[in-house]
Amino acid sequence: MIDIEPEIAEIVQTYIQNQVMPNDPLGDALHLAIASYHKCDFLLTWNCRHLANANKFGHIRRVNVMLGLYVPAFVTPLELMEDN
Repeated sequence: MIDIEPEIAEIVQTYIQNQVMPNDPLGDALHLAIASYHKCDFLLTWNCRHLANANKFGHIRRVNVMLGLYVPAFVTPLELMEDN
C-alpha cells in the first residue's frame, strides 16, 4: 500500500486544472501523480486514452517538469512483455 501524501493530492489537482487528466481525482490523475511522485520507472496501464497515449505525453511531461516531478514511461502490459 502506498500512502497518499498531501503533495500527491496537490499534484492531482494541478493535473486536473491543467487539463492533463479528466476531472476525476481518484482516477488517472491519481495514478499518474503516485507514479511521478514516487519516481516509478513505469506506469503500467491499459488506458491508452489518457495515459499510454503519445499525443498526451508531451503535455504530461511539460506539467511534470513544471512541478519538478519525474516522468515515468507509460506502457501497456503488452509493451512491457515484448521481447527486445
